[in-house]
Amino acid sequence: MLKTGSAYYAPSAAAVEMVEAILKDKKKILPCAVYLDGEYGINGLFVGVPVKLGANGVEEIIQIKLTSGENAALQKSAASVKELVSVLGI
Repeated sequence: MLKTGSAYYAPSAAAVEMVEAILKDKKKILPCAVYLDGEYGINGLFVGVPVKLGANGVEEIIQIKLTSGENAALQKSAASVKELVSVLGI
């Protein structure tokens, strides 16, 4: 069943990297799903964006300049998440 195993090892390796960044206060920039409050023009949703992880957890949400196409894709993704959340009643 394991075959290549990436479905098990990649998520666990990412979790280890995130925990290590926090415990060792590495101030490392990693992609994480975080609650956005106006960043990237998105409010009230958890969305995957680059953040700085350190001893205080998410210490900064990194806002990178997106092309119009990238921004459109991000907004479309956020709209899909928002729709799913409303359907689930969360």
